[in-house]
Amino acid sequence: MEELKFVEQMKLRSRMTVSQLVEQMNATGVLGAGKIGEAAELVSEMFIDPDYTVFLTLAGPIVPAGFRRIIGDLIENECVNVLVSTGANMVHDMVEGLGYRHMVGTFAAQDRRLKREKIGRIGDIYIEQEAFQGLEKWLFKTVEAIPEEKRRRISAAELLKDIGKRIEDKESIQAIASRKNVPIICPAFVDSIAGFQLWTFGQDKTLRIDPLQDVNVLMDKVYEAKKVGIIMLGGGVPKHFALFANTFREGVDAAVQITMDRPEPGGLSGASLEEAISWGKVKPKGRAVTVICDVTIAFPLIVAVALEKLSKK
Repeated sequence: MEELKFVEQMKLRSRMTVSQLVEQMNATGVLGAGKIGEAAELVSEMFIDPDYTVFLTLAGPIVPAGFRRIIGDLIENECVNVLVSTGANMVHDMVEGLGYRHMVGTFAAQDRRLKREKIGRIGDIYIEQEAFQGLEKWLFKTVEAIPEEKRRRISAAELLKDIGKRIEDKESIQAIASRKNVPIICPAFVDSIAGFQLWTFGQDKTLRIDPLQDVNVLMDKVYEAKKVGIIMLGGGVPKHFALFANTFREGVDAAVQITMDRPEPGGLSGASLEEAISWGKVKPKGRAVTVICDVTIAFPLIVAVALEKLSKK
């Protein structure tokens, strides 16, 4: 039996930096605090080691929850090389880019009243429905400006890149990704407000989104990578799509997932990274950390530590 370590007792003091706090959490080595500390070390390695191609997957209301600048900065600073996201997060990035804002609401909402007032609710986040009306008008003009020949067969990744070029807001995830040539893969892009709006557009105008073209974009990144690190915020389609693509290189080398889902129902969102080894999604000798926590709590702590270490490189 290997020699066991003692649990270190955390010590807090005034004026601690985030890194110092997470160091104390990591030193315990156990439970949620230990996992956040371990994840921060692994994400730091991904950001610092130039051999890593870093995939970031987004599920859940990451943009509406206030993470737009964080994601944009990670792409801007070349910490993230591939973004795999739900269509919804890109929709909310677009509406923010058009000047609409998400608002602080409440879980104890009177939803019938919100319906009358034309407000949509995501947990305790509110957004006015007029944002999506504005999006539709802008999106139609923007997509129509793309050459018709290109629209005859286009990947969602290429479409989002072209859209990003036309977003004036410099804090837009899509605008930054387009400029930095970082692909945004949305395997279920049509499962979003923009997806249905583009279906409407396609009734009268030329538009054919080919999902297999997205696989080409994704697999190019997989095959080019010396090492792959993946950070998964939530689960769903983005998590599976990015992980399964990496089975073609016998799995990722490093993986961190932050989730509140559980493995017992057998769904992918709560599946452990140990289970992922059996499918060849994570290498048997790869490093993997699962953090059971609200993404909006754990992710800022982990990224803050990684960025501080990167700055001292």
